[in-house]
Amino acid sequence: MEVTQVLFNAQSIDGTVRKNAEESLKQFQEQNLPGFLLSLSGELANEEKPIETRKLAGLILKNALDAKEQHRKFELVQRWLSLDATAKSQIKACLLQTLSSPVFDAHSTTSQVIAKVAGIELPQKQWPELIGSLLSNVHQIPAYAKQATLETLGYLCEEVSPDVIDQDQVNKILTAVVQGMSASEGNIDVRLAATRALYNALGFAQANFSNDMERDYIMRVVCEATLSPEVRIRQAAFECLVSISSTYYEKLTPYIQDIFNITSKAVREDEEPVALQAIEFWSSICDEEIDILEEYGGEFTGDSDVPCFYFIKKALPALVPMLLETLLKQEEDQDQDEGAWNIAMAGGTCLGLVAQTVGDDIVPLVVPFVEENITKPDWRQREAATYAFGSILDGPSPEKLIPLVNVALTFMLSALTKDPNSHVKDTTAWALGRVFEFLLGPAVDLPIITQANCQQIVTVLLQSMKDTPNVAEKACGALYFLAQGYEGEDEPSPLTPFFQEIVQSLLTVTHREDVGDSRLRTAAYETLNEVVRCSTVETAPLVLQLVAVIMMELHNTLESQKLSSEEREKQSELQGLLCGCLQVIIQKLGSSETTKYAFMQYADQIMGLFLRVFACRSATVHEEAMLAIGALAYATGADFAKYMLEFYRYLEMGLQNFEEYQVCAVTVGVVGDISRALEEKIVPYCDGIMTQLLKNLSSNQLHRSVKPPIFSCFGDIALAVGEYFEKYLMWAMSALQSAADLSTHIAGDDELVEYTNSLRNGILEAYSGIFQGFKNSPKTQLLIPYAPHILQFLDGIYMEKDMDDMVMKTAIGVLGDLADTLGNHASSMIQQSVSSKDFLNECLSSEDLLVKESAQWAKLAISRAISV
Repeated sequence: MEVTQVLFNAQSIDGTVRKNAEESLKQFQEQNLPGFLLSLSGELANEEKPIETRKLAGLILKNALDAKEQHRKFELVQRWLSLDATAKSQIKACLLQTLSSPVFDAHSTTSQVIAKVAGIELPQKQWPELIGSLLSNVHQIPAYAKQATLETLGYLCEEVSPDVIDQDQVNKILTAVVQGMSASEGNIDVRLAATRALYNALGFAQANFSNDMERDYIMRVVCEATLSPEVRIRQAAFECLVSISSTYYEKLTPYIQDIFNITSKAVREDEEPVALQAIEFWSSICDEEIDILEEYGGEFTGDSDVPCFYFIKKALPALVPMLLETLLKQEEDQDQDEGAWNIAMAGGTCLGLVAQTVGDDIVPLVVPFVEENITKPDWRQREAATYAFGSILDGPSPEKLIPLVNVALTFMLSALTKDPNSHVKDTTAWALGRVFEFLLGPAVDLPIITQANCQQIVTVLLQSMKDTPNVAEKACGALYFLAQGYEGEDEPSPLTPFFQEIVQSLLTVTHREDVGDSRLRTAAYETLNEVVRCSTVETAPLVLQLVAVIMMELHNTLESQKLSSEEREKQSELQGLLCGCLQVIIQKLGSSETTKYAFMQYADQIMGLFLRVFACRSATVHEEAMLAIGALAYATGADFAKYMLEFYRYLEMGLQNFEEYQVCAVTVGVVGDISRALEEKIVPYCDGIMTQLLKNLSSNQLHRSVKPPIFSCFGDIALAVGEYFEKYLMWAMSALQSAADLSTHIAGDDELVEYTNSLRNGILEAYSGIFQGFKNSPKTQLLIPYAPHILQFLDGIYMEKDMDDMVMKTAIGVLGDLADTLGNHASSMIQQSVSSKDFLNECLSSEDLLVKESAQWAKLAISRAISV
């Protein structure tokens, strides 16, 4: 087949031609994979072919080696590894040859493909000669070959983990890269490729950064590159500094003064992309120091790996003025653009991080700037002063801030209504929100809000909700934090008298003509939810009146016929907001007996609306409606059974939705809610549900994050149906056992440890539900054969020593459940278990109260079982 023509046709503007070409490529790939990949690499290497087809050939090659979804990626890796060795080496030879192509698109695509192959082969100890042949290329004369090789080395470092390449080769890669970066390199493209490659290679340089001479050399070259005449090189060099600041924080002391000088010059004088990275360096240092100080509680003790060098505290007198200057570099329309990011915003963000790092020390450095600029005629100065004030509210102590806030509050409320400039109002509303977020609530002794000023605050915020969309959105946000400040307090909050007015204003916002253009509608509903969630007993009758209003709104979204796909998306989004609102109302009213009784009159109608929301879509289930149904099941209890016939098919649809795995996870959670609500009334639906859950567990298409909730769900079902669970016991226990075996021997990064812990927790919750479900039933003895494996699993987790408090609590609980349900059958097994005694003692002396309580219960259950 003439591959050039097909690749050409695959980019045709004529749909039919394009479709046919894509079909041919697909067939070729399925019928003869080695031939297909070879002809693509041949196309890519052939200098006589048109650039469009070479570029596409490279792209298809790259996609044949890698994919975003984990399971797909795994398949592609296995597929490449099982290819014929001769074909593979021919493809790799073509790729290496193409690196020296003078055509930019050809060699730059090839760089990425080589890195993908290396990502598969190097960990398998294959293609050992690759790095050597790349390094010999670096000294080639044509600059483009050198550039392509450095790019490849950079991508390669991104693809493989540092332990795959031995130190000798790492040294050679770093030498090549750093030489390519040095000022003596005349070619800009080569120098840029080298600087970007260093960024990816920094993770490999642990040993080199521990050697003073090598580290000095690398740091000197990076700092020199920040002064290059080429803006892209300066930006890439600062990106390297940002990465060094987090990866090698503890090595920075000798360089920090020079870096301050370089960054402050860049922030004041350089182009925006460079200045942004220079500010990012200090934000990154703040992140490091905040982490160190949080983890080791202020005073540095010997058990920290990395001491805090207090770079930020030492730089404060020079750093803060530099950041305050940046606040005056706003862009005219930055409030309208959601993704806006500029020097002023970066400077304000960094100032906020500095405040979190040093606390009270920042206040005297910022207050004079605020006082000086807050009343200036130029809007930029007023906005910068407000932004500076809002930025430092998280970090310093309330004692230091509240006297300032008390002075500023009246001024801010007046600015929010009277300032002629929309930017200033936007930032003022944001800063008020920060005041309420950080300085309200039970932890703060001095009240900012009194009966006296509450009226004015509410009036101003409700007034601002009629302002331009961006100001109105920030005003909703401020009200959100104001309501949250009184959450969970028993006495009436100062907001209680204004409840009706606040709710009415928020509903009015959701109907504004211009609400579709921004996040305003979402913000209004989120605030409404928060106001309802934090409301007190006095306003319960008003929350009850809200039910009919929101139901009517949801009903109206269901009336619209024949929608375009864009309108349908908007309809679905609005339905999501309304279902979310109903969920909060259901939870609020369902949580106390008095309001629950009054609310029940609406339950049938609400469920009817949720079912109609589901019916709007053919293939997928509406996530927010599903969550709201979970809340409804919890509130209605066993009465929910009457909805199951109609609802069941949507439940099944949600469980089958592997594509949108969040929807699947939410549905699994709702099965748990319904099991708890219906108890044995769920039995008629169990066959279908359990079959689908077991199918989900055995699928490699389903995202792994859904598996832990599925195991917990087994526990909910077993607890609900008791000994009826016998029917599924063998299948469930077999799935639990194989997952338990997988989850005991895990070494990996933090993310993997976190996932493993959530998997263990799900497995343990299942065991716990099964034991409790079978308790006092004549069929208890069915569980005895599984007990040794479960005890072995508990031993395994205990030995690994990497479980979090959550798993500890569930695990010791399972030990108790096992003893409680099996009684004297369990006693000898528990006594023989390797670590149950140590585990129990460790949990009994835990500082976590929940772990301790769980352990005390387990101790009691075990002593009963042993004494029988």
